[in-house]
Amino acid sequence: MTSTALPRRTRITSPSSVVQLEYPPQAPLPKPASSTWTRFVLLSDTHTQIFPGVPDGDVLLHSGDLTRRGTFRDLRRTMEWLYALPHPAKIIIAGNRDFALDREWYDANWTYTGRLDRDAVWEPPDPISELLTGPRAVAANIVYLRDEEYKFRTRPGGREWTVYGSPQSPNFGARVRAFGYDASDAEAVVSAFPQTDILLTHGPPYNLLDLTTKDANAGCPALAARLAELRPRLHVFGHIHEARGAYVHLWARPDADALGAQNASQMDDAQNGFVQDAEVEETVPEGEQTVFVNASNWPSGPNATRNGEPVAMGGPGVQPVIVDLLE
Repeated sequence: MTSTALPRRTRITSPSSVVQLEYPPQAPLPKPASSTWTRFVLLSDTHTQIFPGVPDGDVLLHSGDLTRRGTFRDLRRTMEWLYALPHPAKIIIAGNRDFALDREWYDANWTYTGRLDRDAVWEPPDPISELLTGPRAVAANIVYLRDEEYKFRTRPGGREWTVYGSPQSPNFGARVRAFGYDASDAEAVVSAFPQTDILLTHGPPYNLLDLTTKDANAGCPALAARLAELRPRLHVFGHIHEARGAYVHLWARPDADALGAQNASQMDDAQNGFVQDAEVEETVPEGEQTVFVNASNWPSGPNATRNGEPVAMGGPGVQPVIVDLLE
């Protein structure tokens, strides 16, 4: 499958959402003036690489791969960075490289991490968990989700948002990593995902912002089918660095019943950060529009260089994505 050669968009707007994929450093567009909008700032696949210039917002979402080598040292570096960010709510999940957070996998496979870190040793769980759920994390407004739901408001009397976070992603190729599941288990995994406003997963759905540099779709077909039932307001994921981008999906269109083959033309347009429409003009009821974002900050594939020069972590083309949603 190849992507349609559309212009790369830096902003997508609809009556109930504004997505900023690129913006001047330190100067993103302001949140819409009404108090009934909530600003989400999206990160993913930071892999222990911290960077300045994360925009302010009401809610920070991180969709996993907090670390590169899955160690306490790596996670501590990332969490110190997240602790210091000013967002009133910071909701995070793990990813397949956050080895020590999947204890069953880690205890059986921790020697695998020696391929990435020659000094790898088995690490106990308590100090690692403390970074995510201990007093410093609580004081910094960190909420760590592992296949669970969280409810919150960003202002008194405002909307109660629900978010469900899952670190699980399909085992892809011969590599089996933390929080991985086989294709035979996929339906059981995703059937546990409830109705929610915001879905936070590490892996993408099949055929949507999941195209690798080897022209393979690495997303989960079962997740794609489940999304047609859940229809969240916002689905944030990462994992496939080179497919970073955003797409606004209108479920009410005749060909939009599923994220599958019958909708392939729209999905083609969505690959690698391309979108079919910069402006979505239809006014649609809640549950009929989903903003999909692959929020990877790791420069890779078409995002690895800009004007012939390497892109820094979190730099042009891989900045934190900003999504404003109308309550």
